[in-house]
Amino acid sequence: MKKRKARHRKGRGSSSSHGGVSRKWPITLAVLFSTLLVLYMIYTGEIVRSREADAETFTRVYAQVQRGLTSQEPGAELAALTNLQGLLVELGVPFVVTSEPGGDYNTSVNLPFSVSDPPTPDDVERILAYAEELDARNAPVGDPASQLVHYGITPEAARLRWMPVLWATGLLLTLLLAVTVFRYQRRTAAEQAWTAMARELAHQLGTPISSLQGWVEVLGLDPGQRPGRMPQVEIANAIGEDLVRLERVSRRFELIGRDPELRRVSLQDVVAELRAYMEVRLPRLGPGVALHVDVPQDLPDVKGHEVLLTWALENVVKNALDAMAGTGGAITISARASEARWVLLRIRDTGPGVPFEIRDRLFDPGVTTKSGGWGVGLTLTRRIVEGVHGGRVEFLDRGDRGVTFQARLPQAVEA
Repeated sequence: MKKRKARHRKGRGSSSSHGGVSRKWPITLAVLFSTLLVLYMIYTGEIVRSREADAETFTRVYAQVQRGLTSQEPGAELAALTNLQGLLVELGVPFVVTSEPGGDYNTSVNLPFSVSDPPTPDDVERILAYAEELDARNAPVGDPASQLVHYGITPEAARLRWMPVLWATGLLLTLLLAVTVFRYQRRTAAEQAWTAMARELAHQLGTPISSLQGWVEVLGLDPGQRPGRMPQVEIANAIGEDLVRLERVSRRFELIGRDPELRRVSLQDVVAELRAYMEVRLPRLGPGVALHVDVPQDLPDVKGHEVLLTWALENVVKNALDAMAGTGGAITISARASEARWVLLRIRDTGPGVPFEIRDRLFDPGVTTKSGGWGVGLTLTRRIVEGVHGGRVEFLDRGDRGVTFQARLPQAVEA
């Protein structure tokens, strides 16, 4: 349950998590998105280069037209038309010219396949079939009674036509992959959380159950053989305490599995109850650790559940005790009202701090540096504060020494 291990500075304990594989998915998505971005940049560059080349060719076409219109030299018009035809061929547009009305082959340029010069009958048949494909895209131009020109698009335009489709397909696949990964991570996190909570439940039930088994054995002894000749009433009281602990554990896990009713809760009472509970156990759980409370009398009530809030704070305090085991220190619980109708509750300790490599995953299920720990204490705290109460819990980085956790809880609305 503990998220940190005392004396981790000496290298004892290690960080563990079941989410190693899932952390690779963001890298994969980033690579895919970067690839799509590069393809889009290539696509944009192709468009720019194609438009620049077209602009140059169109300028030369215009110049040839002007030369044919203004030149006084004999044959200038024919020369201009011949040059103009050459410039149009440079554009790369495929042309097939047929004689009409019979549709006989005349000439062709910029075909996407090789033919003989002059074309063989098989080549002519292939060219005419290609002309029909061009007509399916663009209606031929010319005089149907004498000659038609069948035309297509440039190779650059043909390539660019597919780029948006490929880019959109890649983007869609990336989004689908992202959704799949997100759902997988949520399902995996839920499974890890419930597995960790099941282990934690077994752990918390184990202590009072073992104690009850011991008391049953004591009851089976003759009164004179019982340790310290314990009277029946003392044994009954001890059994009653264990039953109270069992009831508390079962009640807590029952509440965490559903949405409990939230009521007006005094954080003063919650902290006071936690303080009374922990101070009895400090000599055993954290010898040399002092527990301080700084909660003002006029602190507004919060909208919450007292049992769950006590449990959430208890998890954080126990983590702090575990971190300072053998070294001593201080734990301070403080609370203040914020201006935005929130109550800020902080738990600060003077322990060795949290290893840097697990700070970003501190609230994930299964993350722990304690040997034999389940890594569920802070996960439960986040579930209680954020999932049940609609607040927020966060780790405040205060350097290498000490840890501060802050829980933001909504104030109770005035009736």
